[in-house]
Amino acid sequence: MPQLGLLHGRVWASLLGKLLRPPGAVCIGAVHSHSQVAEAVLVSQLKPHQEKSNFIIKTPKGTRDLTPQQMVVREKILDLVVSCFKRHGAKGLDTPAFELKEVLTEKYGEDSGLIYDLQDQGGELLSLRYDLTVPFARYLAMNKVKKMKRYHVGKVWRRESPTIVQGRYREFCQCDFDIAGQFDPMIPDAECLKIMCEILSGLQLGDFLIKMSWKDVRHEMVAKKGLAPEVADRIGDYVQCHGGVSLVEQMFQDPRLSQNKQALEGLGDLKLLFEYVTLFGIAEKISFDLSLARGLDYYTGVVYEAVLLPTPAQAEEEPLNVGSVAAGGRYDGLVGMFDPKGHKVPCVGLSIGVERIFSIVEQKMKTFGEKIRTTETQVFVASPQKNFLQERLKLIAELWDAGIKAELLYKNNPKLLTQLHYCENMGIPLVVIVGEQELKEGVIKLRSVASREEVAIKRENLVAEIQKRLSES
Repeated sequence: MPQLGLLHGRVWASLLGKLLRPPGAVCIGAVHSHSQVAEAVLVSQLKPHQEKSNFIIKTPKGTRDLTPQQMVVREKILDLVVSCFKRHGAKGLDTPAFELKEVLTEKYGEDSGLIYDLQDQGGELLSLRYDLTVPFARYLAMNKVKKMKRYHVGKVWRRESPTIVQGRYREFCQCDFDIAGQFDPMIPDAECLKIMCEILSGLQLGDFLIKMSWKDVRHEMVAKKGLAPEVADRIGDYVQCHGGVSLVEQMFQDPRLSQNKQALEGLGDLKLLFEYVTLFGIAEKISFDLSLARGLDYYTGVVYEAVLLPTPAQAEEEPLNVGSVAAGGRYDGLVGMFDPKGHKVPCVGLSIGVERIFSIVEQKMKTFGEKIRTTETQVFVASPQKNFLQERLKLIAELWDAGIKAELLYKNNPKLLTQLHYCENMGIPLVVIVGEQELKEGVIKLRSVASREEVAIKRENLVAEIQKRLSES
């Protein structure tokens, strides 16, 4: 009886809705009360008369949609980046898109005003994550993890003035690699620099240079190593004059430094770092920058940024100004800020500027007019005659089950020319054709889209032949 009563209620509500509803109004969804019916009718009456002229369909400021062509490029970039992280032994990690507001507070210095706070829903005060580093530190402290090598790819949000031309957005993707734990000096730091070089070389963006902040190195020497400021400044003179790989050699030839015990101790970590990056074969890519400084409060040691160097042709024109394409540094105190007892876990890491790199790659592709395939379809299933949908469906199922990427047109009787044109437009390399003649002979025609050559293959050998051709291409 309760079910019958509910049915009666629905029928009554439906009838009442029809009685109250004016011509042209539409009620959506099931309603079970007088108020719901009245509300549904009111909404349906208002919608057709709403003014739409003031409403502009667009994405929010500082965000964008990515087209299928853009997604292909982005996925290739991300695949290269993540494969490098995995090559170096990193584990994947993901964290919530939003954190407790107090987790993010006072971690970013002046940039804290750029954090997106979420509206209070009567519970926890929350904010969208500003980067992937602070959530990682929170994860380490919360789970009492003392050692971890991890990578994380995810979106972050910042309320800054977007400059789309320079690849800066309010919503963007970050790719981070970090090494957490107590290790011998400068080995993890050198590996981070090596990873940065591998990724930027692999992306073939052009020549690049990794600039290390002299201000942070000087602070380390004076505040933590006890080096006299004037001796640190003497080292700074060498940094400014000589930069990269010859830096250590030049400094140790200066008697005012080589005979100063404090100076030698202060230069210890720097010497180690240059030894390691030399062994990694990347010393020529490292340089010091007297002006470089990172604004985030959690950095405690050397910070570094990778910048692209303009080619001679770009120097004459106005180059795409994208700023740094990768950055990182050491943050030994961040995990301790979340630990109740203040236990520290030293960390060093890097972040790849995917959005900026994407802007560069996109511009290059436009310049050279490169065509992008938006699908990975390998084989198209076609028929030259009518009433062959069932045969096409059986055939494509065989291909899918064999792990072959295949498509067909969602029509009962498509024209063969239409099907072949689709393959050419989409860049699909192979077509399998099944028709009356093929069924009689127990074969399938295999057509190369590029050469237009066709061969008859026995049905039972089709999958093996396709796989052979795909492996050779």
